[in-house]
Amino acid sequence: MNETRIPNLELWPIGNCQVSGLIDQTGALVWGCVPRVDGDPVFSSLLNDDQRDAGIWRFELEGQVSSKQEYIRNTPNLVTTLEASDGSAIEILDFCPRYERSGRMYRPVAYTRIVRPIAGIPRVRVVLNPVKNYGAQVADTTHGTNHIRYLVGPQALRLSTDAPVGYVLDGRTFRIEEDTHFFLGPDEPFVGNLREEVRGMEQRTRKYWQRWVRGLHIPFEWQEEVIRCAITLKLCQHEETGAIVAALTTSIPEAANSERNWDYRYCWIRDSYYTIQALNRLGALDVMEKYLGYLRNIVDGARGGQIQPLYSVMGESELDETTASYLAGYRGMGPVRRGNAAYKQIQHDCYGQIVLPSVQSFFDKRLLRPADERDFENLEQVGKMAWAMHDQPDAGLWEFRTREEVHTYSAVMSWAACDRLATVATHIGKDDRAAIWRERADSIRDTIETKAWKDDGKGGGHYGASFESDYLDASLLQMVELRFLSPDNDRFKQTFAAVEEHLRRGNHMLRYAAEDDFGAPETAFNVCTFWLIEALHLAGRDDEARTLFNTMLSHTTGSGLLSEDLDYETGELWGNFPQTYSLVGVINCAGLLSKLWSDVR
Repeated sequence: MNETRIPNLELWPIGNCQVSGLIDQTGALVWGCVPRVDGDPVFSSLLNDDQRDAGIWRFELEGQVSSKQEYIRNTPNLVTTLEASDGSAIEILDFCPRYERSGRMYRPVAYTRIVRPIAGIPRVRVVLNPVKNYGAQVADTTHGTNHIRYLVGPQALRLSTDAPVGYVLDGRTFRIEEDTHFFLGPDEPFVGNLREEVRGMEQRTRKYWQRWVRGLHIPFEWQEEVIRCAITLKLCQHEETGAIVAALTTSIPEAANSERNWDYRYCWIRDSYYTIQALNRLGALDVMEKYLGYLRNIVDGARGGQIQPLYSVMGESELDETTASYLAGYRGMGPVRRGNAAYKQIQHDCYGQIVLPSVQSFFDKRLLRPADERDFENLEQVGKMAWAMHDQPDAGLWEFRTREEVHTYSAVMSWAACDRLATVATHIGKDDRAAIWRERADSIRDTIETKAWKDDGKGGGHYGASFESDYLDASLLQMVELRFLSPDNDRFKQTFAAVEEHLRRGNHMLRYAAEDDFGAPETAFNVCTFWLIEALHLAGRDDEARTLFNTMLSHTTGSGLLSEDLDYETGELWGNFPQTYSLVGVINCAGLLSKLWSDVR
């Protein structure tokens, strides 16, 4: 296999909050699922190892020698420039339409590409081979004069194009002498002039995103990095329901040949909490409002207030985990998983992660739908589960598959749920309920201080990752963020020192160092490194925090993004991409460390 064709995570997301795609360095669409992010990956070349002609859509420029890529400013609309040895060149403009039309958001299940000749006489071959049933077979086709239908499932995809259809079907090289348009979308005749409509779609999509970005409250420093992360986090929302997925991919290994390959195309209550928290800091209330609607539906369907860790973007609770045997995996490192058995796990932190983002809706006067007393009553049902389960074993936020303990992070989240419910009850004039929730919060605090603290017998110690064990994990650094402790608390200072000593690896941070179901962790977990940076800032070590933050930014892809994990020795990115946790870390740390706008005004 040509070395330049080895799959890597130098990928550029496109999308419209209904479908998404990942474009590689050659301008090829190598990952994309329909009819939504957790659907069938009709473009699955990313996970095909060296069999990359199946599940791909690329434009091969004859004699190509170089490529370069950039997003159109403040949009996810991508321009890839391919140059050939004879000086000829093309631009590929990729986007998924998104703009308001007829009083509602137009976001079709569609990928749109415009190929433009910009130098010489470029000759191009179109390779468009969507697959179906998780790579089981290349889709059959039918065609007409100006379209090709790809039979990928119950709903076919239709390519409408002004390129010669026969050349596309045959994979024949042909001259690109004028702008050529490709709209791969719903199986229905394309209405209107293709050239004019596609160009109009791109302009309206561009304007939508640039206006959305214009409404963000961003820090003075690292503006481009924050904007790119914010756009990408929004792309991770399935707007129809408001769900937010943890990543756009499945089964990118956390480390080489580790089999830590998980399907992240689902809505984790925990990951979504962090995403909403970060976007709220930027003022992106549209994402929060949609997500709160999703949460209300989840709570309505929860029996007795019991919440599971993750759901599908449609709110489905059963996500049976299977493997896709026809896909070899990223660089051949299978298995490729579909579904995630973590939905069966008990993770008690999720109760707090429902309550915390919901609290804002009782206070924020900007919202179209402020929360009311009925919402509080429903939220209390979740709080009751937090109170009941705060000292019970669970799989923890790192989702251990073979052991359960009473995890400190879960207990602190349960405390936060009760604490915030007391605050809301006071705000809406329910003093009797406030007293109950405050008493519960205080009781949980006492339990944590007694059972999670590990005394070293010398007048010091640290919080343990669980009540039963004294091992450490990076989530203990979140005790300040959750307002359980203040940064100057002696116990937090000692815990931070212990976490840094045991889990820091140079400029990076492990989740934990203890062996788990798959052995000892081999890579750093990127969001934990950002938690380290936040803790350094809180400890007054700002110069060190800024240095580490800039180091992390140096590991981002050309698209300005990060995956879940990073090899702390080589710097190579691993894990699902783009990972919301990691992008949240960029936004939060930029906000903490940036100079103030008032410094330059």
